[in-house]
Amino acid sequence: MATHAPSTDDPIAKAIAAIVDAGGIAGASTLTWRKDKVVQNACVGWRDIEGKLPIERDTLFRIASMTKPITSVATLMLMEEGKLSLSDPITRWVPEFTNVRVMRSPLGSLEDTIAAERAITIDDLLTHRSGLTYGAFHPDGIAKPHDDALGGALDSHRTPDEWIARLASLPLIDQPGANFHYGCSTDLLGFVIARIENASLSEVLRKRLFAPLGMRDTTFAVAPENKTRCAQMYGIDHAGKLSKQLPVGTLPDRPSNLKYESGGQGLWSTLDDYLAFARVFIGGGSVDGKQLLRTESLALMMSNHLTAAQRANATMLGMRTFAIGHGFGYGVAVVTEPEYANPLVCRGGKGTVGWGGAYGGWWQADPIDQSILIFLAHNNFNPLHFAVYEAIGKYHALATA
Repeated sequence: MATHAPSTDDPIAKAIAAIVDAGGIAGASTLTWRKDKVVQNACVGWRDIEGKLPIERDTLFRIASMTKPITSVATLMLMEEGKLSLSDPITRWVPEFTNVRVMRSPLGSLEDTIAAERAITIDDLLTHRSGLTYGAFHPDGIAKPHDDALGGALDSHRTPDEWIARLASLPLIDQPGANFHYGCSTDLLGFVIARIENASLSEVLRKRLFAPLGMRDTTFAVAPENKTRCAQMYGIDHAGKLSKQLPVGTLPDRPSNLKYESGGQGLWSTLDDYLAFARVFIGGGSVDGKQLLRTESLALMMSNHLTAAQRANATMLGMRTFAIGHGFGYGVAVVTEPEYANPLVCRGGKGTVGWGGAYGGWWQADPIDQSILIFLAHNNFNPLHFAVYEAIGKYHALATA
């Protein structure tokens, strides 16, 4: 099917169109903000190939781990109000984690454990140093016990209380504070702040971020009247062709009575909604006169908190993401050595932050040149399928040229 894209001389649109036409991805949208205005926007390809519905500027995408920075900002807002301290043990709100156990080896038995040396803290959850992980990262070990206990990663049938109790019954793969292990730390963090506020996570985020920033389309559950705006999920099938696919851990249509809300990966959003959020990082915590975070709190979020050893040892999908070029702050990667930074994480001046999502979403904010780059796609996660990463790389190169 021929690419749907507006007639344009935009080199970014042309570069993405070439990848769409080659059958690499169904489509993508980009938005570039620099010095207080949108300087580029491209919507290329299809949100629904079968229905011949194009990607448009208000197309809804499930942003996966681009949810994590949002939950992290909300946490720091509670910190500023004195409702929590970064050093607080999470057992203050989730006593289910009082007697947590730790596996002697991440590759060992779930029965071969020792006691945790200390409690998990809020800081541990923000920096992924809690000892929690994603079961899917360990397919030959804890993956099945995790799936059986927790349910779907984005659309779990567990209630928040059930999910917390079941997660606490599983051993950690490392001692709290010892090392970076990407995983469900932010999901747990979301439920912690929901308990602190005595409200659902969606209500917390709506009150503190979405309503003040005008993020009308950012939700855990898409309203029926907006579902035709949703990008369908596509991936490469066994024949090497694009096909509609349902990601593992999700439901084709989220039931209205589902209580689980993934603070680490569950939100839907749009280009303009995420732009409103990302502007917090280049506005000193303020957007259009609304001060969401104090400057010092934002600086804390945008600073590397991993030790040299933790950066060297941290791996994601076999890659040493933070060994050089990047550190990790609170829910975001941080550029530490610009000349070595990988644009697929984020790349800009020192202090640039960003983070991607498993379905091809990606963003970064550079406070030095006051720029924001956002790329949204709906590509079923496959670390061996590089077309979506190629598209992000070309977008970054052209947007920062």
